[in-house]
Amino acid sequence: MKIKIRPYQTEDAQAILDIINYNILNSTALYDYNIRTYEQQKAILEDKTNKHFPVIVAKQDGKVVGFGMYSEFRFREAYKYTVEHSVYVDNEHHGQGIGKLLLYELIQLAKNQKLHTMIAVIDAENQSSIDFHEKFGFKTVGIIKESGYKFDRWLHSVFMQLILE
Repeated sequence: MKIKIRPYQTEDAQAILDIINYNILNSTALYDYNIRTYEQQKAILEDKTNKHFPVIVAKQDGKVVGFGMYSEFRFREAYKYTVEHSVYVDNEHHGQGIGKLLLYELIQLAKNQKLHTMIAVIDAENQSSIDFHEKFGFKTVGIIKESGYKFDRWLHSVFMQLILE
């Protein structure tokens, strides 16, 4: 079951939407309350690619099993060398190394674009994602307590940073 990483294509939008909506409904990986429509998700993906930010997918046996992307960290000009990234793997495909392949590729793409810093914003309850990022050299640089509210509780955001060399 070989995993192939390739750039996003429009036909991947529904699979990406399914992964996103699963996480909105079942996790604190996204601080959204409401699921997205196909049109909303497609517009988000098109906005990133139109700004020359990568969106990549992991395919296994012809099926999208994960995706990753990055874009602006903040919208001021001095932040132009810093991006915030996201990596999501289909719930049924965790633990197969898909996330590692996606994050490795995003880091390489960021280096190729001469970016300087990658930021991950992770819910503090998601220790596996924090550990995952640490394996790639990301360091925790801050925690914003009670920055989100979902599932009837306050959530803390962990900011992790990788300085690209």
